[in-house]
Amino acid sequence: MKVCIFGAGAIGGYLGIMLARGGADVSLVARGAHLEAIRSDGLKLLIDGETLQRQFDASDDPADLGPQDYVIVALKAHQAWESAQSMKPLLGPSTVVVTAQNGVPWWYFYKLGGPHEGKRLKCVDPGDVQWETIGPERVIGSTVYPATEIEEPGVIRHIAGNRFGLGEPSGEMSGRLENLASLFSAGGLDAKVYASIRDDIWIKLWGNLCFNPISVLTHATLDVIATSPGTRLLAREMMREAQTIGEKLNVYFRVDITRRIDGAARVGAHRTSMLQDLRRGRPIELDALLAAVREMGQIVGVKTPYIDAVLALTQQMGEVAGVYPVYPASVDARQASSSMDIMPA
Repeated sequence: MKVCIFGAGAIGGYLGIMLARGGADVSLVARGAHLEAIRSDGLKLLIDGETLQRQFDASDDPADLGPQDYVIVALKAHQAWESAQSMKPLLGPSTVVVTAQNGVPWWYFYKLGGPHEGKRLKCVDPGDVQWETIGPERVIGSTVYPATEIEEPGVIRHIAGNRFGLGEPSGEMSGRLENLASLFSAGGLDAKVYASIRDDIWIKLWGNLCFNPISVLTHATLDVIATSPGTRLLAREMMREAQTIGEKLNVYFRVDITRRIDGAARVGAHRTSMLQDLRRGRPIELDALLAAVREMGQIVGVKTPYIDAVLALTQQMGEVAGVYPVYPASVDARQASSSMDIMPA
């Protein structure tokens, strides 16, 4: 099986080495100093006290790599949107695209059924770029749980975890999904196949949508946010609004809010990925984690005053810091969201 990792950063590089170890024919799309290091010395993974090293076909131009059986998109949501057109050379007639981003995926309403079937999310796919270029029929959804980091160009350190959720938007157990899960398992990854991948997407999103923006507003670590009375209450109310939206869309929440917040507190003095991006001056992944939830609330008729307030504050903070918005002004996700009808109080 030919597998291209589109975005061979911390998670993508980890996936690339593990899948190659399991026998997949893996190529990488990377850029900059990281790409140059991979080309010259191969990609290294520091894991469980050992160093795994492999040579890969790697390029910053997907046309060099050709059509694939699977393309695993391991970019942040805004980067995936920006890169959609450049993926075309990787897409053959039956190529499967695996979306491995945090937050609400652009294909969310594809094969959902019910009154909202086929709706498009402007916050995560302005101008329907991914919907029209990639096509939701190619997609397998994924949730990503490992913690990894780029230690230096060409070197990735595995910190914890090896679990990935996988699932078809339709909920079926297809041959292409079985093959993908087998590739993950052969590489030593814990692939959990879900009949409803959206349920798992929401469980992860549930914490990210509150802890990440609160962290960039306060600069507090996860344990502080989850235990200080004020921020714990704010997180709870944001999660309550999100749960109401999810349940309107037939999502099953397998844990309750208190358990989810307490689990975050046990992680300890961890800086969220959004706070890390802010401190490094990188664009923050706000639209997929929070703006899209607000947009979904508008679609299903759920008011979100706590989410709205935190979103507005984080957007303004991001503008001042120069890390938001991340979409061109012509298709600004914020503009697309705010142009929707707001429900009266």
